[in-house]
Amino acid sequence: MLVERPRPRVVREHPHAGWFAVGAVCFGAFMGQLDASIVTLTFPALQREFAQPLAAVQWVSLSYLLTLVGLLAAVGRVADAVGRKLTYVHGFAVFTAASIACGLAPTLGLLVVFRILQAVGAAMLQANSVALVVTSVPKAKMRSALGVQAAAQALGLALGPAVGSVLVGTVGWRWVFLVNVPVGIIGLVAGRYLLPRTRERSPLGRRFDGAGVALLATASTAVLLALSGLSGLGVPGWSIPVLALLGVLAAVGFVGRERRASSPIVRLSVLRPPAVSLGLVGALCGYLVLFGPLTLLPQVLGSQGAAGLVLTSLPAGFAVAAVAAERVLPGRFGTRARSVTGAAAGGIGCLALLAVGDSVPWTGVSLFVVGLGLGMFIPANNSAIMGAIPATMSATGGGLVNMARGLGTALGVALVTLCLHAGGEAGVPLALSVLALAGVVAAVTGLSAGQGRQVGSDG
Repeated sequence: MLVERPRPRVVREHPHAGWFAVGAVCFGAFMGQLDASIVTLTFPALQREFAQPLAAVQWVSLSYLLTLVGLLAAVGRVADAVGRKLTYVHGFAVFTAASIACGLAPTLGLLVVFRILQAVGAAMLQANSVALVVTSVPKAKMRSALGVQAAAQALGLALGPAVGSVLVGTVGWRWVFLVNVPVGIIGLVAGRYLLPRTRERSPLGRRFDGAGVALLATASTAVLLALSGLSGLGVPGWSIPVLALLGVLAAVGFVGRERRASSPIVRLSVLRPPAVSLGLVGALCGYLVLFGPLTLLPQVLGSQGAAGLVLTSLPAGFAVAAVAAERVLPGRFGTRARSVTGAAAGGIGCLALLAVGDSVPWTGVSLFVVGLGLGMFIPANNSAIMGAIPATMSATGGGLVNMARGLGTALGVALVTLCLHAGGEAGVPLALSVLALAGVVAAVTGLSAGQGRQVGSDG
């Protein structure tokens, strides 16, 4: 149970063994994004069943995302030391068991607790997914392999709204969580037999950076709690500025701690190349744009019927771009051009949503454009980040990518909720304007793609 088992010889010696590993990782990518996109469809049902406002129900997502943000870098650091395959396979087991618990939760509070446990398993999966991909295929195939992984994510995203609307409208919101179970079982088997053992490891050192983990979790949780307070969560008014200040102080403390720690969870030297530091900002903004509409439109259109079908057009566009970009776009249209063009298209799609009003067909077209842009931007952005990080720190780098993704997703949920609460009748246009601005920021960060060489793992 605590030792990485080798793949069967027939798999290990197969000429496409690396792609088998990519396929195994795709199960986790699919399940993670299916869960992420499907949960937002349960919000109206949860509001009715538990008689709670959106500001409270959103914590079914935010608790999950905050746990991811707090754990991803640390889990990636541990996986670099103990083994990526080992961590990944055990993550599937935790995620699947927690999904069953979520489906059986009798109260909103327990549902949030089980979502936190589910996020622990998801962190073990996501911190290793990018690392397992880039260490399983030749460097020349890295962008293509990341595109395949992105396509699996897009498939999960695409099925989430459609499946979620059907499940919520028929058998109920609990099956939104139970649907993860069969995929989790398949992923466990695929991981055991198709993933390679870890060849290059980075020892943890004498002391694990628990203080760094605590400071990072405190910073992200405090900021999002402050946003939730502004969005209508029942907390005392004085607590909102206190939480915001606590978040800032914890973030400053985290940076200081990582500079001094003998074995930090994030080596700040890894962030020096612009392709890494700005790329992570771009990843955050990209996923903010991706998940913002998945929170916004169920509140506008409802959680059944039209909402599920319309929302599917966004990840459908993502899937088309992620799969077809390598085949359709010319080779000279490199990582930087794809990053800038893709993020700009995502922002333009959000602006188009402002213009189409309540037209369901044109809303679907606009969301498809958003998805096309992000499906081009996100694989290229991930490739630029991972290309600037050394192989011995690949799981740490993958953890940083997924941490930025989790924080971006959490901000997408929180900022849309804030705009709807504070903006009144102008809440929807305000939310779409924020999403469009995030697309512009992502496009600007795309200019850094390809800048900087790989940094040494010893900092």
